[in-house]
Amino acid sequence: SIAVARFRLEHPDLTPWLDRLGMFSVYTSPWFSAIYLLLLVSLVGCVVPRSLTYARALRARPPRAPSRLHRLPAYATYDTNRAHTEVLADAERVLRRRRFRVDRGPEGDEVCAERGYLREAGNLVFHLSLLVVLVGVAVGSLWGYRGNVIVVEGSGFSNTLTQYDEFTAGPLADGASLPPFTLALDQMTATFQTGGSQAGQPKSFAAAGSLTPAPGLAADPFDISVNHPVSVGSTSVFLVGSGYAPVVTVRDGAGQVVSSGPVPFLPTDASYVSEGVIKVPDAAPTQLGLEGFFLPTAARDDEGLPVSVFPEGLNPALSLFVWRGDLGLDDGVPQSVYSLDKDGLQLVEDADGGPVRLLLQPGETAALPDGLGSVSFDRVAEFARLQVSSAPLAWLPLTGLVVAVVALVASLYARPRRVWVRAREADGRTVVEVAVLDRTTRADPKQGLDDIVAELA
Repeated sequence: SIAVARFRLEHPDLTPWLDRLGMFSVYTSPWFSAIYLLLLVSLVGCVVPRSLTYARALRARPPRAPSRLHRLPAYATYDTNRAHTEVLADAERVLRRRRFRVDRGPEGDEVCAERGYLREAGNLVFHLSLLVVLVGVAVGSLWGYRGNVIVVEGSGFSNTLTQYDEFTAGPLADGASLPPFTLALDQMTATFQTGGSQAGQPKSFAAAGSLTPAPGLAADPFDISVNHPVSVGSTSVFLVGSGYAPVVTVRDGAGQVVSSGPVPFLPTDASYVSEGVIKVPDAAPTQLGLEGFFLPTAARDDEGLPVSVFPEGLNPALSLFVWRGDLGLDDGVPQSVYSLDKDGLQLVEDADGGPVRLLLQPGETAALPDGLGSVSFDRVAEFARLQVSSAPLAWLPLTGLVVAVVALVASLYARPRRVWVRAREADGRTVVEVAVLDRTTRADPKQGLDDIVAELA
């Protein structure tokens, strides 16, 4: 990027060391890949042994009752004149209805029951889902791409690398084989709240135009709004912002048109005061640079300075300073189209020695001093900031996250519990012992014990 290129020039001694550490491409650096792979390996190392243990637990029988049930914290006993076989049969029925896994003890005098396997299953599914998320993110990062572009009303965009303002692709993505679609932006509409406490806040953004999926195919109309993209195969086009592009015509000292067309100015605050530059390398007798602000609804503050009081273009004005000299476009150093390199420039001054400041409204023209030419503010166009992105298997991380949340909630609410019912005949009656053991501290085993005893007795 431009910022990285400039940093390399300004810090020639530090740059080689940062390059060795991969600081200019963190997500493709070896150390980041190592961290990612270690995370994957640790998750696999966690899930596989626990899955095997869980599978063995599912096949195993519920544990036998301790020999001294009365030592458990939730214990009750009672006697009945019913036969012990009848009591144990009722215990099996009651516990199965409560979704316990039930088994009869080897001596036939006790019932062993256990439930709560969903807790461990939820934990395993949670970790498996995290693994799925990591795989999905890795696939999207390696083979996906994302780019941003500003498209002005009345112009278009072709999905090629040279058309993007910013473009980021994964290491395995082939940026040269992008889907060959083109789009034309007919209208960009931004509306704002006009009253109340939310006055000036964005209300809606919408872009309309036509999209051609591939050369030779018919164009289809599209409407894009926030969170409602248009898709071309696996590629989605999102509307992520908007702004104003004043249409400016610059004539040089000979009266020749040396620059004409819309120039995007980037918003700087909530009132859409926007800043931008106009570079005129073909001007004569010297190159020109115009720098300033676009005011959607211009007014004067208490000090008489131009400000904007509302983000919609109700009273547009363009405030510009004029620079002359060498724009530095032939130095071989990348430049931002939204800023001026002023090392070789001189601020144009008026007869009083003060800087020339133009304040134009649509349809107005201002002459520049010293025979430098003139600047005309023709009209205002709006632009749409579009994000074009493609993430293979984009649904996979989202699905993994949803499943992970569901599994986590299920594991939190599952209560692992063991129940034993022992019935032995003594002195012509049947002595019944019931014990409950919770494997978590959140539940109240005594409440569950009372419910089971009430059904059995």
